[in-house]
Amino acid sequence: MPSDDDGAYPQTLAVQPGLQIPPGFDSFSPPTWRGSTVVFRNLAELRAHGDAGTTYWRYGLHATPTSEALCQHLAKLEGARDTLLLPSGLAAISLVYFALLRSGDDVLVPDNVYGPNREHGEWLARDFGVTVRYYDPMIGAGIGALIRPNTRLIWMESPGSVTMEVPDSEAIVAAARERGVLTAIDNTWSAGLYFRPFDKGIDISVQALTKYQSGGSDVLMGAVLSRDEALHARLKRTRMLMGWGVSADDCFLVLRALPSLPVRLAAHDRAAREVAEWLSQRPEVVKVLHPALQDCPGHAFWRRDFSGATGLFAIVLHERYTRAQVDAFVEALERFAIGWSWGGAHSLAVPYHVPSMRPAGSWPPEGWQHAGELVRLYIGLEDTRDLIADLRRALETKLSA
Repeated sequence: MPSDDDGAYPQTLAVQPGLQIPPGFDSFSPPTWRGSTVVFRNLAELRAHGDAGTTYWRYGLHATPTSEALCQHLAKLEGARDTLLLPSGLAAISLVYFALLRSGDDVLVPDNVYGPNREHGEWLARDFGVTVRYYDPMIGAGIGALIRPNTRLIWMESPGSVTMEVPDSEAIVAAARERGVLTAIDNTWSAGLYFRPFDKGIDISVQALTKYQSGGSDVLMGAVLSRDEALHARLKRTRMLMGWGVSADDCFLVLRALPSLPVRLAAHDRAAREVAEWLSQRPEVVKVLHPALQDCPGHAFWRRDFSGATGLFAIVLHERYTRAQVDAFVEALERFAIGWSWGGAHSLAVPYHVPSMRPAGSWPPEGWQHAGELVRLYIGLEDTRDLIADLRRALETKLSA
């Protein structure tokens, strides 16, 4: 029998309960809106989507109030106009490639680029007819000589995700703009706080929100940020056609972490500088590649462009140590986990054989003596006294002179 109160059968009430939630509840935590179907008030509203001045919402894949809150928060932090969310940092890189390049186009990529970015470029070159060329990340204004009539995009990383070079982004952007070429930067290291790409004239910023914005080593998400309305529309259309979306629950986790982002970055900065300075005194270490230290290529550009540093840097060990010895050193560390990604509370260490990653031959830099294997270190939120003690023990037991 129908319910006396609602005039409907129980099965219908289970689906359409007609809830009346009292207004007035508010909190610091934004609501988590989960939904694929967006309910329109009438057919005119449904059919008018996309027209100026009509409803913003269309389908949960493209946006929800929760994802929109995250987009706006990220744009304000980095000084962007628009943000697009992607399922990962690599998806954000992919969006830029697919939105801006066509068969026959040319793209310039720094030789120190994030490995999956290089693999993506090689895939485009192999299967989609895009020319991908690599340049020395310290080329500066010299990149103008590499730009061709069909060059559509120049990538930058600042600093490089493994070897930590800081490029002269101002010179690269000036050369690109003179020739009408778009620029994109992987700005993940600074988390969008310590480097302001749009103030430098860069067109697109890519962030792996998986890192510092999440802060918990438990979320996969990326973002593409921009200031130009037409460029954003082009990127947004491509994202829609590719069917990329993000989870409302993951958006909530990143939103929850953002208020503490400046405090966490400052703590990572202090700790990483302390550990880097200590390592610079060790006889096993040839170079400490931390942008705030003078030995790092592009240190002067870091001082000009950045307002701080974060927790990721690298050390170059003496050539007398074999790859097996360096592996043994990394595995002997007890306070540093072995694993990809970074940006969370836990310290990490990963060894790299850089020559195999740099086919353009820009490693090691000219004039470096006795450069051997590289170990990338991420300094988390542990006490630096414990981290330094751990590094000392591993160095002395596995890399004794």
